[in-house]
Amino acid sequence: MNNYQWIWQYSKKYRFKIILALIFVLLNALLIIINPLISGKIIDEVIDNHQMNILIPLLLIMIAVTLARTIIRYSYQILFERISQNSLFELRNDLYQKLQGLDFNFFNHTRVGDIMARMTGDTDAIRHFIAWVTYNSLECILWFISAVIVMSRINLPLTIGLLIVTPFIFLLTQRMSKRAHPLFFEIRESFARLNSMVEENIGGNRVVKAFAREGFEINKFNQHNEDYKQRNMAAAKVSGTYLPLLDGLAGSLNLLTLFFGGLLVINRQMTLGDLVAFNGYLWMLNQPMRMSGWLINDFQRFSAACIKIREMLNAESTIPVIESTNLLELKGDIVFKNVSFQFADDPETNVLENISFEIHSGETIGVLGETGSGKTTLINLISRFYDATAGEILIDGRNIQDYPVRQLREHIAIVMQDIFLFSNTIEENIAFGNPYADEHVIRQVAEIADAHHFISNMPDGYETIIGERGVGLSGGQKQRISLARALAKNPAILILDDTTSAVDMATESKIQRDIAKLTESMTTFIIAHRISSVRNADMILMMSKGQVVERGTHTALLAKKGLYYEVYQKQLGLSSEKE
Repeated sequence: MNNYQWIWQYSKKYRFKIILALIFVLLNALLIIINPLISGKIIDEVIDNHQMNILIPLLLIMIAVTLARTIIRYSYQILFERISQNSLFELRNDLYQKLQGLDFNFFNHTRVGDIMARMTGDTDAIRHFIAWVTYNSLECILWFISAVIVMSRINLPLTIGLLIVTPFIFLLTQRMSKRAHPLFFEIRESFARLNSMVEENIGGNRVVKAFAREGFEINKFNQHNEDYKQRNMAAAKVSGTYLPLLDGLAGSLNLLTLFFGGLLVINRQMTLGDLVAFNGYLWMLNQPMRMSGWLINDFQRFSAACIKIREMLNAESTIPVIESTNLLELKGDIVFKNVSFQFADDPETNVLENISFEIHSGETIGVLGETGSGKTTLINLISRFYDATAGEILIDGRNIQDYPVRQLREHIAIVMQDIFLFSNTIEENIAFGNPYADEHVIRQVAEIADAHHFISNMPDGYETIIGERGVGLSGGQKQRISLARALAKNPAILILDDTTSAVDMATESKIQRDIAKLTESMTTFIIAHRISSVRNADMILMMSKGQVVERGTHTALLAKKGLYYEVYQKQLGLSSEKE
């Protein structure tokens, strides 16, 4: 399917409007023919033959035609604009829905700025093609054909003489198109890189200022900006090479008409009125020739934009999202059987290796280990952000891959290590996972997360709008709001990934006691660095380099005096240092 067939899929439902617009374009082209003919008639009949009685009717016809053309052209311009905006609306919806269905693998390898460039600049290039390029191309074709037909009837030899120029214009536009195509694709790529750099800088502006790296970031931006400028200059150079030639050839038609047409009039082989009428159609040959270069550029922009957008629409998630209307109920019994995992772009490295354990509904499992030991990857497998590359994971005795992924995630709540809060009210952030949560539930979970007190002291309480990504809140406050959001969902499986790392020990202890009361029927995973966060768990997994090296209760692991015991000693400050 080529790009034109593809974009037709979005426009074909508006075929009635398209047909009406095309009829208007054709009518406009037919009406254009009238006024030059009348101008020639005024010269021959009114001025030369002194038939003054027909002057007023002819002028009224010209005025009526001009007014009709204006209304008709305005009408089809509006129609094409509406078609383009409606098509763009549906295309953006498809793009956004596709983004929601793509998995972590896609986002791990695609820059945010690149996605934003496709959602904005590339989609607008397609809208411009539908709204402007389409009818201008059709106008140019109809004008050219109409002009050739009418001019041939006025004077065939002179028309043939002018048409000799057109093959050269065709060859120039072909060469221009061939050179411009790769350049416009490079422009889209460069724009995506520039967009990504700016988005990253804005998102990390506090880090930039904290390290006083504004100068470095400005230089980096200048490099990307220079690259974008140079690629546009390269495209402009192509236009600068060919467009003057195209304009020059188009302009030469006026000289040819005046010279040879003048000779024909002098030799009485053509009337002055016919020459005036003939000259009145010249712009209908000139304009398509002049527009051809600009339209070629727009066609290339459209083509480059389609490539980028279709690439994203054709991206496939490694974890298929299958819609299901069947109600799913989970208890939360989880079994890992010899589970291993490697990332697709590094299949030689085991992030997790031969992990096996079993946990029943209502139990709590703690997961400890150094940074990079695979703790977060472990819980990502439970939510099917990734699928295990070996072994199997069972939930309630059923392979996790047999569950519809969205229904599965509806029964899982995660407090992620990298906390994200939306630029919205605190109440709506807490209710994000459970839009049916009432005021009582929201305040209850906020109290359990020890967030109610500081929320109540904010200017508008729960209606306070927090900044983007929770700017203005401390790390501990963001963690507690995120925890309340997870608890409001009342899930079968609760995953807490280093949830209380930013709060003090006393607050952590209170939160743990309150959570324990609420999660008696939930399967709870607690990922932590502090032993105090997991000491009351029914089972603790001690991980190292993607493997479970120790497992058991807090008391049993201390008795083993292994790695867990060493970490415990260090965190209590009891480990002795050898000198």
